[in-house]
Amino acid sequence: MPPAFPTFKPLELQDRSVVEELLWRSQPQASEYTFTNLFIWRWRYQVSWAQLGEWLLFLCRDRDGSPYGLQPIGPRPEAAVVREFLSWLGTQVSPRAARLERVEESWAQVAAEDGDLLAEPDRDQFDYVYLTQDLIQLAGRKYHSKRNHVNRALREFSPTYEPLEERHVQACLEVASRWCAARRCCDDLGLVDEWDAVREALRHFRDLRAQGGVVLIDGKVEAFALGELLNAETAVVHLEKANPAIPPLFALINQQACAHLWPEVPFVNREQDLGDPGLRRAKESYHPHHMVRKFRVRFRHSLEKISIGA
Repeated sequence: MPPAFPTFKPLELQDRSVVEELLWRSQPQASEYTFTNLFIWRWRYQVSWAQLGEWLLFLCRDRDGSPYGLQPIGPRPEAAVVREFLSWLGTQVSPRAARLERVEESWAQVAAEDGDLLAEPDRDQFDYVYLTQDLIQLAGRKYHSKRNHVNRALREFSPTYEPLEERHVQACLEVASRWCAARRCCDDLGLVDEWDAVREALRHFRDLRAQGGVVLIDGKVEAFALGELLNAETAVVHLEKANPAIPPLFALINQQACAHLWPEVPFVNREQDLGDPGLRRAKESYHPHHMVRKFRVRFRHSLEKISIGA
């Protein structure tokens, strides 16, 4: 049985069927709201969950231990649910906890219509969403450099693509390890956390029912991607790594994963840039079709309301 609010339990693999069903029913737009994403990041964010009526609630913690909530997941946005969750966070956890992060625009609009609630856009968390066929075909002048990278990889390395299987997992971990070493993950706590999430995703990808693919050169895995359906019209890419010594493979695995895994799905969500300038440039270079705007929601108190259209 799902834990009944206000009792929260840590998210575990055995919760997948219940949580995944409720998430899918809501057809989320933001990349956070898949069981796979919540599960692979559960240690970093200390993710726990509870059910309040028709809604699913998630409790998380910042690196310093400060708690906060995610957007309620349910049949429709309701300010009353937001208020109840925020009130509980503020009175039963701590005043600092009375905030919801990664809130989709539909919920933010409902919150902003409530005179006691404030919805603030969080640009660093906006998701980049692309037309799948754009990422597959790479047509036109704007994708000229991407096509060059893909063609160079095909010409110089004669790579092959295969669906991700358990026999590839160790090789994928080695690719991720080389990528991590090149990026000096040991000096960046965020990249250390990402490395942990990569290991969780690869080791449990069968149980999570995630979809993935690998690119091989001379029979050796040199790049991989892993994702799943976020909603009926959008796939989300959770992981994408390549051997840093072979730069064209980054463009190739992007294109090949979309072509083999989600060719019939209209959109691909490639998650957020977290405010990293280099990552922002890279995501913008693929020319997103639109952004999934996300918000922070809290009680207004003495602050002025920030318009949803800001």
